[in-house]
Amino acid sequence: MKHLLCFLGLFLIPGVGSFDLVIDEIPDEVENLIDLEIDGFPSSSKMRNGRYQRSTSDWGYVGDLVEDDDKIGLYSYKVQSTITSRLANTMIQAKMVNNAKRSQHIVFDVQVPKGAFIDNFTMDVNGITFTSRIREKSEARKMYSQAKAKGKAAGIVRSNALDMENFKTEVNVPPGMRIQFELHYHEMIRRKLSSYEHVISVKPGRLAKHMEVDVRIIEPQGLRYVHVPNSLGDHFNGITTISKGEKKAHVSFKPTMAQQRKCPTCSSTAVDGNFVVQYDVNRETTGGELEIFNGYFIHFFAPENLDPLPKNILFVIDVSGSMWGLKMKQTIEAMKAILSELRAADQFSLIDFNHNVRCWRDNLVSATPSQVEDAKKYIQTIQPNGGTNINEALLRATFILNEAQNLGMLDPNSVSMIVLVSDGDPTVGELKLTTIQKNVKQSIKDEFSLFCLGIGFDVDYDFLQRIATDNRGMAQRIFGNQETSAQMKNFYNQVSTPLLKKIQFNYPQESVSDVTQSSFHNYFGGSEIVVAGKVDTENLQHLESIVTATAANAELVMETLRDVEELDGFMKKDKYADPDFTRKLWAYLTVNQMMAERNTAPTAALKRNITKSILQMSLDHHIVTPFTAMLIENAEKDEIMLADQPKDPRRGCCPGTLGLTPNAPNNNNKGIPAWANVTAVPVSFMPEQRSPPVSSLSINRVDNDPHFIIHLPKSQRNICFNINSEPGKILNLVSDPGTGVVVNGQLVGAKKMENKKLNTYFGKIGFYFKNKGLKVEITTETITLKDGSYSITLTWSDTGHIIRKQLLVSVKKENNVTITVGEEMSFMVVLHRVWKNHPVNVNFLGIYIPPENQFSPEAHGLIGQFTSEPEVYIHDQRPGQDPEKPQATMEVKGNKLTVTRGLQKDYRTERVLGTEVQCWFVHNSGKGFIDGHYKDYLVPTLYSFLKKP
Repeated sequence: MKHLLCFLGLFLIPGVGSFDLVIDEIPDEVENLIDLEIDGFPSSSKMRNGRYQRSTSDWGYVGDLVEDDDKIGLYSYKVQSTITSRLANTMIQAKMVNNAKRSQHIVFDVQVPKGAFIDNFTMDVNGITFTSRIREKSEARKMYSQAKAKGKAAGIVRSNALDMENFKTEVNVPPGMRIQFELHYHEMIRRKLSSYEHVISVKPGRLAKHMEVDVRIIEPQGLRYVHVPNSLGDHFNGITTISKGEKKAHVSFKPTMAQQRKCPTCSSTAVDGNFVVQYDVNRETTGGELEIFNGYFIHFFAPENLDPLPKNILFVIDVSGSMWGLKMKQTIEAMKAILSELRAADQFSLIDFNHNVRCWRDNLVSATPSQVEDAKKYIQTIQPNGGTNINEALLRATFILNEAQNLGMLDPNSVSMIVLVSDGDPTVGELKLTTIQKNVKQSIKDEFSLFCLGIGFDVDYDFLQRIATDNRGMAQRIFGNQETSAQMKNFYNQVSTPLLKKIQFNYPQESVSDVTQSSFHNYFGGSEIVVAGKVDTENLQHLESIVTATAANAELVMETLRDVEELDGFMKKDKYADPDFTRKLWAYLTVNQMMAERNTAPTAALKRNITKSILQMSLDHHIVTPFTAMLIENAEKDEIMLADQPKDPRRGCCPGTLGLTPNAPNNNNKGIPAWANVTAVPVSFMPEQRSPPVSSLSINRVDNDPHFIIHLPKSQRNICFNINSEPGKILNLVSDPGTGVVVNGQLVGAKKMENKKLNTYFGKIGFYFKNKGLKVEITTETITLKDGSYSITLTWSDTGHIIRKQLLVSVKKENNVTITVGEEMSFMVVLHRVWKNHPVNVNFLGIYIPPENQFSPEAHGLIGQFTSEPEVYIHDQRPGQDPEKPQATMEVKGNKLTVTRGLQKDYRTERVLGTEVQCWFVHNSGKGFIDGHYKDYLVPTLYSFLKKP
C-alpha cells in the first residue's frame, strides 16, 4: 500500500510567518487513489471556482534527467513573478518524478516572504489534482467530519507555529509516478531606504532540467531604475538579463543544467539562496501619486525633499543570560555603529536590563561626540546574565520620555521613539504578555513610537510585533548569525530620519469610502505610505480637486492624479499586468489594519465585531486568517483534507498567532542544544531492529526509578538497566579526572512501598567542573551555581540563565535545565512533578547526556565508562514469557547475559507521556554489562570523584 503523507505550510497575514500542516491519519481510500496508474496529465489549463488548475502536459521526455542518489528527478523548477504597481503575484512550480524502483518521499519546500498571502496551492499526482478553498473554521471542520462519517477519504490537518516562512509539502510517491506542485502568493512590496526590493527564495535542492526565474515589473508611475544584485553568488555572473522600458521591465534568470552545477563534475546545484530585484519609480516633486482602477484607489506617498526632524531616542537593550555569546557581541558592535550616526540635534539615552533595569543616564542627553563616546564605553562593559524583565524596562523608558516632555525639554517638532532589542520572553517581573502590552500602551499614550528588534529564532516575535504595532511602530526579526550587526543597522537606518510627524490624510467623503491606513504617526525618509480605499467614479472631481496630507510640522497638497482613462488603457494593453491589483492591495492593507485594531480593541463587543469583519474579508478575498481554515480536495470533492489552525494556548489569541500541535516538540527552547529535541520513532520488536541512527535519540539517559538507557553509537543499540539502591545513597554517573568533570545523583525514596519494594529516584544531581572551580546543584526545588563563596540560585518557577566562566546554566520554567560548557559538552536535567498529595510518588529528576560529549579516555562511572564503547553481540532471539517482550542472548565483556526486549521512556520534550525508546534490558542492576557491581559506584558526597578499584 502506498501512503500519501502531506506536510503543508500555509502563510497567513504579515508578521504571522507560517505553519506546518500534518495529516494525522491516511484512510485506505487515499492509499488506493495514489495506487492508480493514470497516463498523462490534464491537457488544458482550467479555472475551477476561481482556483487555478494548470496543465501539466508539457513534461515531455524525462529520460535524461539528472537525479540524486535517491533517483528523484527534478524536471522543471519555475518561478514567475509579476509586480503591478507594488503588488507582486508570484508562482513557484516544481515538476518531479520518482525514477526509483520503490516508493519514496518527494518534498516541495519553499520559503515565502513574511507578510505574503497565499492565493492558491495545487498538487497534481499523475493527473489527479488537489486544490484548495477557504471556509469559516467551524464550517470547514464540519465538512471534514461529514466526509469522514460517510467513509470518504479525509485526513485531519493540524498546524504547528514555527514563525518561519516555510511552505513544505512531503508526499510518498510510488515508483514511476510524476508529481507537480504549484504555489501562488501575493505580497505588497514595501519601500525601504529609497528602494523597492522583491525577494524570491530559490532553493530547488537539486539540478533541474529546466530552471527559470522570470520577473516582470509594470509601474504606471514610470521606472527610475531596475537593479539585480548578485545575491546568488559569483557563480552566476552574467546569466541574469534585464530589459527596461519607461514603465515596464523584464528580468530573466535561466541557468542551464551545466551552469547550475557547483563544479563541472558535481551532481549538486549551486542555486541556493535569494533572487533579489531592486527598483524605484519616478516621483513628482510633491511626493504623492494616486492611481484609480476598477473601483479602488491607491495613494502612494513618499516625499523626500524635507529636512529630517530631530529625534529623542531611547535604546532599551536586553542583557539577560540568553544574549550571551555571539548575540551580545553583535549587538554591541551594531549599537556602537548606530550611536555614531546620531545627529547633533538628537537626544538619547541607554537602558540595559535583565532581571534588573539600569540606566546609562537617568534623562536624555544631547548627542555630542563626548556623550556618544561615553555611551559606547558603557555598552562595551555589558556582561549578559540573569532573567528578562521587559515590562519594567519599557516602563522606565516611557517614564524618561514622558518626564522630558512634561518638563518642556523636547522640541515640539521632534520625534520621540523607543528601540527595544531583545531575544526572548519575559521571565522576571510581569510575565503576562497582555498585561505588559496594556501597561506600555497606557504609558506611551500615543505620544511616541516603539520599535522592536527580535534577535534569534526562538524569540516571541508575535508579541514584539503586537506591542510595536500597538504603539505606532514596527518590529523586525533579526536572525542571530554573523549578519546580526548588519541587520540591526539596516533596521535603524529605516527609522533614523523622521520627516513628518503625526500625519492625517484627508479625502473628500463624496468620492471615497472604506479608506484603510489613513493616519500615521511618523513618516521616515526612504520609505513610503500607502493608502487605499473604494472610489465613486461618478464623483471623481471631488477627489481631483483636493487631497491633502496634514502633519504636525507640514501640510502638503497632493495634486497628482493618474488619469483614469490613461491608466485603464495602459493596464488592459499589458497582458502581464494584474487587472485586480487595486482590490488586492486594498484587501491586503485592510486585513492587516483590522488585525491590529482587534489587538487593541477596548471592549469584547468591539473585538467581536472586528473579528466578524476579518472573517468576511478572509472569505471574500480567499485569505487564511486565524478565523478560517483551508480545505484541500480533489476535483470530485470526495478526498478532503482540512488545514486547521488552532489558537495558541500560550498567547490567548492574536494577530495570526498559531498553536502548537498536541505533543509536538516546542522549539522555543532558548539555550537548549539541538540534541534536546526528540521526535517519536515507530516501534517494532520482531525481528530485532537496531536503534534508529537519529541524533535526537542518541542520548545516554537516567530517568524514573532510575532507569539507565545507554546508547551505543557504533552498533546503534540502546541497552537498559535499573539500579535498585537505597534512599540517600549517591551514585556516580560520570567521573572524568582528565577533564575534571563529575556528575553524581542522590537518591530519594517513594513515600511508601509497593509490592514490597520501595522505588528510588534521583532527588538531587550535582555537577562539579573542577578546572573552572564551579559546582551546580539541582534539586526538585532549586538550581544553584557555586563559585567558591559566590552563589546564585534560581527556582523551577523561573525561566532564566546563569553564566559564569563560559559555563551556561539555562532554566526553562517547570521543565528542564541545560548546562552547556563551550562546545565540549552539555547536559540536560528534566523535572518530574507529581500532584501535591500523591500517596506514593515524589518529585524527581532525570538526566540526559549526549555521547558526543568530549570526555577523556579516563572517564568512568555508570555512564562515563561507555565513552569507550564495548563490543556487544546479540543473538538467539526467542519468545519471552510476555509475547511482546522477546528475549535474546547478549555477549559483552566476556559475559553471556539473557536480555529482554522492551520499552523505556524519553521525557525531554513530552514530560507527561514520554517518547517510547526501544532497548535491550539487562537484569540484576546491569550486572555483567557495567564494570563490577553497582555498589562500586557509590560516592560519599555530591561532588566526589569516583575512586577506581
